[in-house]
Amino acid sequence: MSPNLHPMINVAVKAARAAGSIINRAALDIESVRVSQKKANDFVTEVDHAAEQAIIETLLAAYPGHGIWAEESGREHGAKDSEFVWIIDPLDGTTNFIHGLPIYCVSIALAVKGKVEQAVVYDPTRNDLFTATKGRGAFLNDRRIRVSKRTDLQQALVSTGFPYRMGDHFNQYLSLMGEVMQRTAGLRRPGAAALDLAYVAAGYTDAFFEKGLQPWDVAAGSLLVTEAGGLVGNFTGEADFLEQGECLAGAPRIYGHMVGLTGKYSKFASAGEKATVRQRTSSTNTESTESGNSTAA
Repeated sequence: MSPNLHPMINVAVKAARAAGSIINRAALDIESVRVSQKKANDFVTEVDHAAEQAIIETLLAAYPGHGIWAEESGREHGAKDSEFVWIIDPLDGTTNFIHGLPIYCVSIALAVKGKVEQAVVYDPTRNDLFTATKGRGAFLNDRRIRVSKRTDLQQALVSTGFPYRMGDHFNQYLSLMGEVMQRTAGLRRPGAAALDLAYVAAGYTDAFFEKGLQPWDVAAGSLLVTEAGGLVGNFTGEADFLEQGECLAGAPRIYGHMVGLTGKYSKFASAGEKATVRQRTSSTNTESTESGNSTAA
Protein backbone atom coordinates (compact mmCIF):
# COMPACT_ATOMS: atom_id res chain seq x y z
CA MET A 1 0.00 0.00 0.00
CA SER A 2 1.14 3.56 -0.66
CA PRO A 3 2.68 5.36 2.28
CA ASN A 4 -0.04 7.99 1.85
CA LEU A 5 -2.92 5.64 2.61
CA HIS A 6 -4.72 7.43 5.41
CA PRO A 7 -7.60 5.41 7.00
CA MET A 8 -10.15 7.70 5.33
CA ILE A 9 -8.53 7.08 1.93
CA ASN A 10 -8.84 3.33 2.52
CA VAL A 11 -12.59 3.73 2.98
CA ALA A 12 -12.86 5.99 -0.10
CA VAL A 13 -10.90 3.45 -2.17
CA LYS A 14 -13.25 0.68 -1.02
CA ALA A 15 -16.23 2.87 -2.02
CA ALA A 16 -14.69 3.72 -5.41
CA ARG A 17 -13.94 0.07 -6.19
CA ALA A 18 -17.51 -0.92 -5.24
CA ALA A 19 -18.82 1.71 -7.67
CA GLY A 20 -16.29 0.60 -10.29
CA SER A 21 -17.48 -3.00 -10.22
CA ILE A 22 -21.11 -1.83 -10.71
CA ILE A 23 -19.95 0.28 -13.69
CA ASN A 24 -17.85 -2.53 -15.20
CA ARG A 25 -20.72 -5.03 -14.92
CA ALA A 26 -23.10 -2.61 -16.66
CA ALA A 27 -20.51 -1.87 -19.38
CA LEU A 28 -20.66 -5.53 -20.45
CA ASP A 29 -24.25 -4.97 -21.61
CA ILE A 30 -24.43 -1.27 -22.33
CA GLU A 31 -27.48 -1.63 -24.60
CA SER A 32 -29.68 -2.59 -21.66
CA VAL A 33 -28.71 0.38 -19.46
CA ARG A 34 -31.62 2.78 -18.93
CA VAL A 35 -30.68 6.37 -19.78
CA SER A 36 -32.57 9.56 -19.00
CA GLN A 37 -31.80 13.18 -19.78
CA LYS A 38 -31.50 15.77 -17.02
CA LYS A 39 -31.09 18.66 -19.46
CA ALA A 40 -30.05 18.90 -23.10
CA ASN A 41 -26.98 16.69 -23.58
CA ASP A 42 -26.78 16.04 -19.82
CA PHE A 43 -27.40 12.34 -19.28
CA VAL A 44 -27.87 10.17 -16.20
CA THR A 45 -28.20 6.39 -16.08
CA GLU A 46 -29.37 3.86 -13.53
CA VAL A 47 -25.65 3.03 -13.23
CA ASP A 48 -24.87 6.57 -11.96
CA HIS A 49 -27.54 6.10 -9.28
CA ALA A 50 -26.47 2.57 -8.28
CA ALA A 51 -22.78 3.56 -8.13
CA GLU A 52 -23.60 6.65 -6.06
CA GLN A 53 -25.67 4.59 -3.63
CA ALA A 54 -22.83 2.07 -3.18
CA ILE A 55 -20.36 4.90 -2.47
CA ILE A 56 -22.63 6.64 0.03
CA GLU A 57 -23.44 3.41 1.88
CA THR A 58 -19.74 2.52 2.17
CA LEU A 59 -18.74 5.99 3.41
CA LEU A 60 -21.58 6.37 5.90
CA ALA A 61 -21.06 2.85 7.29
CA ALA A 62 -17.55 3.97 8.30
CA TYR A 63 -18.34 7.62 9.08
CA PRO A 64 -22.03 8.04 9.96
CA GLY A 65 -21.44 11.58 11.24
CA HIS A 66 -20.03 12.88 7.95
CA GLY A 67 -21.87 14.94 5.35
CA ILE A 68 -22.45 13.92 1.71
CA TRP A 69 -22.56 16.14 -1.37
CA ALA A 70 -23.18 13.98 -4.44
CA GLU A 71 -23.96 14.73 -8.07
CA GLU A 72 -27.26 12.86 -8.30
CA SER A 73 -28.67 13.04 -4.74
CA GLY A 74 -27.21 16.38 -3.65
CA ARG A 75 -27.04 16.70 0.13
CA GLU A 76 -29.99 14.49 1.05
CA HIS A 77 -27.77 11.83 2.71
CA GLY A 78 -25.42 12.08 5.68
CA ALA A 79 -25.14 14.66 8.44
CA LYS A 80 -26.20 18.17 7.49
CA ASP A 81 -23.86 20.16 9.76
CA SER A 82 -20.62 18.15 9.70
CA GLU A 83 -17.25 19.80 9.01
CA PHE A 84 -16.44 16.62 7.05
CA VAL A 85 -18.18 16.47 3.65
CA TRP A 86 -17.63 13.79 1.00
CA ILE A 87 -17.95 15.25 -2.52
CA ILE A 88 -18.90 12.51 -4.99
CA ASP A 89 -19.22 12.04 -8.73
CA PRO A 90 -20.19 8.36 -9.12
CA LEU A 91 -19.61 8.28 -12.89
CA ASP A 92 -17.78 11.19 -14.49
CA GLY A 93 -18.00 10.78 -18.26
CA THR A 94 -21.55 9.40 -18.48
CA THR A 95 -21.86 10.35 -22.17
CA ASN A 96 -18.72 8.32 -22.97
CA PHE A 97 -20.04 5.43 -20.87
CA ILE A 98 -23.41 5.18 -22.64
CA HIS A 99 -21.63 5.11 -26.01
CA GLY A 100 -19.19 2.44 -24.86
CA LEU A 101 -16.19 4.78 -25.07
CA PRO A 102 -13.99 3.62 -22.17
CA ILE A 103 -13.03 7.02 -20.73
CA TYR A 104 -14.88 7.58 -17.46
CA CYS A 105 -14.19 7.36 -13.76
CA VAL A 106 -15.39 7.54 -10.16
CA SER A 107 -14.41 10.66 -8.21
CA ILE A 108 -14.52 10.91 -4.39
CA ALA A 109 -13.10 13.75 -2.28
CA LEU A 110 -13.30 14.62 1.40
CA ALA A 111 -13.51 18.31 2.26
CA VAL A 112 -12.80 19.36 5.85
CA LYS A 113 -14.09 22.86 6.67
CA GLY A 114 -14.39 23.47 2.92
CA LYS A 115 -10.83 22.40 2.02
CA VAL A 116 -10.22 19.13 0.13
CA GLU A 117 -7.97 16.82 2.20
CA GLN A 118 -8.49 13.35 0.66
CA ALA A 119 -8.99 12.36 -2.97
CA VAL A 120 -9.65 9.22 -4.98
CA VAL A 121 -10.16 9.04 -8.75
CA TYR A 122 -10.72 5.50 -10.01
CA ASP A 123 -10.79 4.46 -13.67
CA PRO A 124 -12.59 1.09 -13.68
CA THR A 125 -11.79 0.21 -17.31
CA ARG A 126 -8.01 0.41 -16.77
CA ASN A 127 -8.11 -0.40 -13.04
CA ASP A 128 -6.15 2.82 -12.44
CA LEU A 129 -6.41 4.14 -8.89
CA PHE A 130 -5.29 7.72 -8.22
CA THR A 131 -5.10 8.77 -4.55
CA ALA A 132 -3.94 11.81 -2.60
CA THR A 133 -3.92 12.97 1.00
CA LYS A 134 -3.15 16.64 1.68
CA GLY A 135 0.54 17.03 2.43
CA ARG A 136 1.46 13.45 1.54
CA GLY A 137 1.75 13.48 -2.25
CA ALA A 138 -0.26 11.92 -5.07
CA PHE A 139 -0.13 8.28 -6.19
CA LEU A 140 -1.20 6.13 -9.11
CA ASN A 141 -1.51 2.43 -8.21
CA ASP A 142 0.86 2.93 -5.23
CA ARG A 143 3.48 4.75 -7.31
CA ARG A 144 4.25 8.41 -6.59
CA ILE A 145 3.24 10.71 -9.45
CA ARG A 146 4.35 14.23 -10.38
CA VAL A 147 3.24 16.78 -12.94
CA SER A 148 5.32 17.06 -16.11
CA LYS A 149 8.56 19.03 -16.18
CA ARG A 150 7.71 20.85 -19.41
CA THR A 151 8.11 24.61 -19.38
CA ASP A 152 7.54 25.54 -23.05
CA LEU A 153 3.88 26.04 -23.98
CA GLN A 154 4.68 25.18 -27.61
CA GLN A 155 5.55 21.62 -26.50
CA ALA A 156 2.62 21.23 -24.11
CA LEU A 157 -0.27 18.80 -24.57
CA VAL A 158 -3.43 20.38 -23.15
CA SER A 159 -6.81 18.83 -22.41
CA THR A 160 -10.17 20.57 -22.21
CA GLY A 161 -13.91 19.95 -22.19
CA PHE A 162 -16.20 21.30 -24.88
CA PRO A 163 -19.33 23.24 -23.91
CA TYR A 164 -22.48 21.20 -24.48
CA ARG A 165 -25.34 23.18 -22.93
CA MET A 166 -27.32 26.05 -24.42
CA GLY A 167 -25.99 29.44 -23.32
CA ASP A 168 -22.45 28.14 -22.88
CA HIS A 169 -20.85 30.95 -24.93
CA PHE A 170 -19.77 28.65 -27.76
CA ASN A 171 -18.11 31.42 -29.77
CA GLN A 172 -15.98 32.51 -26.82
CA TYR A 173 -14.93 28.92 -26.26
CA LEU A 174 -14.10 28.41 -29.95
CA SER A 175 -11.97 31.55 -29.85
CA LEU A 176 -10.12 30.36 -26.72
CA MET A 177 -9.59 26.89 -28.19
CA GLY A 178 -8.27 28.49 -31.37
CA GLU A 179 -5.69 30.42 -29.33
CA VAL A 180 -4.65 27.30 -27.38
CA MET A 181 -4.44 25.14 -30.53
CA GLN A 182 -2.07 27.56 -32.23
CA ARG A 183 0.25 27.88 -29.24
CA THR A 184 0.56 24.27 -28.02
CA ALA A 185 1.55 20.81 -29.26
CA GLY A 186 -2.08 19.67 -29.18
CA LEU A 187 -5.52 19.99 -27.64
CA ARG A 188 -7.47 16.94 -26.41
CA ARG A 189 -11.06 16.43 -25.23
CA PRO A 190 -11.26 13.06 -23.43
CA GLY A 191 -14.66 13.72 -21.80
CA ALA A 192 -14.21 13.17 -18.04
CA ALA A 193 -12.88 16.17 -16.10
CA ALA A 194 -11.83 14.18 -13.01
CA LEU A 195 -9.68 11.93 -15.21
CA ASP A 196 -8.32 14.95 -17.10
CA LEU A 197 -7.08 16.36 -13.78
CA ALA A 198 -5.64 12.99 -12.74
CA TYR A 199 -3.74 12.90 -16.05
CA VAL A 200 -2.27 16.34 -15.40
CA ALA A 201 -1.16 15.06 -11.97
CA ALA A 202 0.48 12.02 -13.61
CA GLY A 203 2.23 14.18 -16.22
CA TYR A 204 0.36 12.59 -19.15
CA THR A 205 -0.85 16.06 -20.14
CA ASP A 206 0.68 19.39 -19.19
CA ALA A 207 -2.49 21.40 -18.51
CA PHE A 208 -6.30 21.24 -18.44
CA PHE A 209 -8.96 23.93 -18.67
CA GLU A 210 -12.75 23.87 -18.72
CA LYS A 211 -15.77 26.04 -17.91
CA GLY A 212 -19.14 25.00 -16.53
CA LEU A 213 -17.76 22.43 -14.08
CA GLN A 214 -19.36 21.47 -10.78
CA PRO A 215 -17.46 20.93 -7.50
CA TRP A 216 -17.90 17.14 -7.74
CA ASP A 217 -16.15 17.19 -11.15
CA VAL A 218 -13.00 18.82 -9.82
CA ALA A 219 -12.73 18.34 -6.03
CA ALA A 220 -10.71 15.10 -6.04
CA GLY A 221 -8.74 15.85 -9.20
CA SER A 222 -7.63 19.27 -7.97
CA LEU A 223 -5.98 17.74 -4.88
CA LEU A 224 -4.23 15.15 -7.07
CA VAL A 225 -2.75 18.00 -9.13
CA THR A 226 -1.54 20.12 -6.21
CA GLU A 227 -0.12 17.08 -4.38
CA ALA A 228 1.74 16.16 -7.59
CA GLY A 229 3.37 19.59 -7.64
CA GLY A 230 0.99 21.36 -10.03
CA LEU A 231 -1.23 24.41 -9.73
CA VAL A 232 -5.03 24.68 -9.90
CA GLY A 233 -7.26 27.74 -10.02
CA ASN A 234 -9.85 29.60 -12.02
CA PHE A 235 -9.07 31.03 -15.48
CA THR A 236 -7.40 34.11 -13.95
CA GLY A 237 -5.19 31.91 -11.78
CA GLU A 238 -6.92 32.49 -8.43
CA ALA A 239 -6.81 29.42 -6.19
CA ASP A 240 -10.34 29.68 -4.74
CA PHE A 241 -12.06 28.08 -7.73
CA LEU A 242 -14.08 25.08 -6.46
CA GLU A 243 -17.53 26.65 -6.80
CA GLN A 244 -16.71 29.20 -9.53
CA GLY A 245 -17.51 27.04 -12.55
CA GLU A 246 -14.12 27.35 -14.24
CA CYS A 247 -10.97 25.34 -13.72
CA LEU A 248 -7.40 25.63 -14.97
CA ALA A 249 -4.72 23.14 -13.87
CA GLY A 250 -1.20 22.43 -14.97
CA ALA A 251 2.49 22.02 -14.37
CA PRO A 252 3.65 25.30 -12.76
CA ARG A 253 5.33 27.02 -15.75
CA ILE A 254 2.70 25.81 -18.26
CA TYR A 255 -0.04 26.97 -15.88
CA GLY A 256 1.56 30.42 -15.86
CA HIS A 257 1.54 30.55 -19.67
CA MET A 258 -2.06 29.27 -19.80
CA VAL A 259 -3.33 32.00 -17.45
CA GLY A 260 -2.13 34.45 -20.11
CA LEU A 261 -4.52 32.77 -22.58
CA THR A 262 -7.50 31.87 -20.37
CA GLY A 263 -7.50 34.94 -18.10
CA LYS A 264 -9.31 37.22 -20.51
CA TYR A 265 -12.00 34.54 -21.05
CA SER A 266 -12.74 34.32 -17.33
CA LYS A 267 -15.99 35.66 -15.92
CA PHE A 268 -13.66 37.39 -13.42
CA ALA A 269 -11.72 39.19 -16.18
CA SER A 270 -11.60 42.99 -16.22
CA ALA A 271 -14.02 44.93 -18.43
CA GLY A 272 -11.17 45.77 -20.83
CA GLU A 273 -10.16 42.12 -21.20
CA LYS A 274 -13.76 41.08 -21.82
CA ALA A 275 -14.06 43.73 -24.54
CA THR A 276 -10.96 42.26 -26.25
CA VAL A 277 -12.59 38.81 -26.19
CA ARG A 278 -15.85 40.20 -27.63
CA GLN A 279 -13.89 41.83 -30.43
CA ARG A 280 -11.95 38.62 -31.16
CA THR A 281 -15.12 36.50 -31.02
CA SER A 282 -17.04 38.76 -33.39
CA SER A 283 -14.16 38.71 -35.89
CA THR A 284 -14.09 34.90 -35.64
CA ASN A 285 -17.82 34.86 -36.39
CA THR A 286 -17.34 37.10 -39.42
CA GLU A 287 -14.56 34.88 -40.78
CA SER A 288 -16.60 31.69 -40.35
CA THR A 289 -19.65 33.28 -42.00
CA GLU A 290 -17.58 34.54 -44.93
CA SER A 291 -15.95 31.15 -45.45
CA GLY A 292 -19.35 29.46 -45.24
CA ASN A 293 -18.34 27.32 -42.27
CA SER A 294 -20.96 26.20 -39.81
CA THR A 295 -19.81 25.60 -36.24
CA ALA A 296 -21.85 22.52 -35.46
CA ALA A 297 -21.21 21.04 -32.04
